[in-house]
Amino acid sequence: MNYDASSLDSLYRGRLVELRELAESRGISKGGSVEVLRARLIQNLVLPDLDLSWDGIQAMSHNELGETLKIFGIKSSGSQRERRQRLWLHLNFDSRRMTIERLAEMDRDDLHELCVRLEAPLTGNRTVLMGRVAGVLTNQLNGWGRIKKSLKRNGINFSLGTTGSEVLTNTEEVFEPLDVDFHSDSPIAVIEDAHDSLVLGLDTLDLAVQEDLRVVSTFVEDLDRIIGTILRGSGGVWGESQKELLLRLSKRRGWPVNEEVVKSRVTRVATDIAEIKGAKIGEFGKVNGNAFLRDQVTSESSKNRIGHKLAAVDSILRDSKG
Repeated sequence: MNYDASSLDSLYRGRLVELRELAESRGISKGGSVEVLRARLIQNLVLPDLDLSWDGIQAMSHNELGETLKIFGIKSSGSQRERRQRLWLHLNFDSRRMTIERLAEMDRDDLHELCVRLEAPLTGNRTVLMGRVAGVLTNQLNGWGRIKKSLKRNGINFSLGTTGSEVLTNTEEVFEPLDVDFHSDSPIAVIEDAHDSLVLGLDTLDLAVQEDLRVVSTFVEDLDRIIGTILRGSGGVWGESQKELLLRLSKRRGWPVNEEVVKSRVTRVATDIAEIKGAKIGEFGKVNGNAFLRDQVTSESSKNRIGHKLAAVDSILRDSKG
């Protein structure tokens, strides 16, 4: 991809006042933050002939997306869909304002449109759609909205004999998303163990906490589906950001998750469900889960539950013979 590397270098280094003066002299809108303006100038002055509409971005190849992201000075690794998402976000939003808190203020139609542009599933109510968009934003965190500090500080590293397409190097590790269907419901045994974990040792807790955990434990299947939605949006990563999103969505549903004990237990159970679903635990998929379900649910309680089920089956068989 050919472009004027010298002009691009000046845009990387330019301050807000300088960029505004340049935009005004070229008849380009000078509104927005320095990073929004920088992206607009790169689009109009460095890549004027490149179709960067949503349809144009969809038509780009994997390599074209990577080269374009490098020119804009942002993260260029990831799957083809992640690259499309990141480029579209960078060209259309201010990363400081496109936050999960702002999503909470949007109506369903706006969230549906965002899901279309971010290539997320379109079914579900407002909360589900918000979770999908939030999952994408979490997955793309720090990957768009501002150029790399090294480019802002040092600009492009020119060397003799290099062309415009060669001066920007990529040292990022490519992330391959997990091929897992996170929307599949967890097995009944996992749901039952999650319920048992939430109410384990209630008699040792305050009465208010006991009541809150009993209420939350009745929504385990919903909890399982929310976890799947978040994982789908985050590319299979489950870390602190995903836990915080889960708690926010839980509160929006009216679940009593204000007490620290309740939040801690819910997030630990959710982490184990996510791990069982095949998630990469930790912000970068490198931290092992704490296996809360497996460690906290005693073998005795599991044995009792299985025993009750076997007794029920035995009773049914006896009745059928009679």
